[in-house]
Amino acid sequence: MPNRWKPNVTVAAVIEREGRFLFIEENTADGLRLNNPAGHLDPGESPIDACVREVLEETAYDFAPQALVGVYLNRFRRTRTGDDITYLRFTFTGTVGAHHAWRQLDDGIVRAVWLTPEELRNSSTRHRSPLVLQSIEDYLAGRRAPLELIHTDASVLQAPL
Repeated sequence: MPNRWKPNVTVAAVIEREGRFLFIEENTADGLRLNNPAGHLDPGESPIDACVREVLEETAYDFAPQALVGVYLNRFRRTRTGDDITYLRFTFTGTVGAHHAWRQLDDGIVRAVWLTPEELRNSSTRHRSPLVLQSIEDYLAGRRAPLELIHTDASVLQAPL
């Protein structure tokens, strides 16, 4: 099987504070879009560590994951190139910590923004993917699983040979 199919592994965060949720606005090939703080799993890190890193890089907030909201599979076709991409996304929830206003946000990120669920629902044409709203709806429905469900073997955290 020389051309084995491999989905892209990503992480995302659902962060609530006083009835509002933290999102990012980012420039994409399809224009300005809303997304959960999210990104790709990097070599040598666990999904939990990746989520902490991505939230900080995209929003300048510290984040402490406390539960898994869900694991999602999503297929996407890039508008510009036509590439057919599948994402496997681990979505976490937890507590937001300090805001580091001095931090520069990742390339393409315009700003972090706090929205109510209704504001998010009303902006569906601007969502980066269907998972943006799905993960919020799952969170609001009370879906939580313990972080212990996700095990990262120590071999992943070692330097490459």
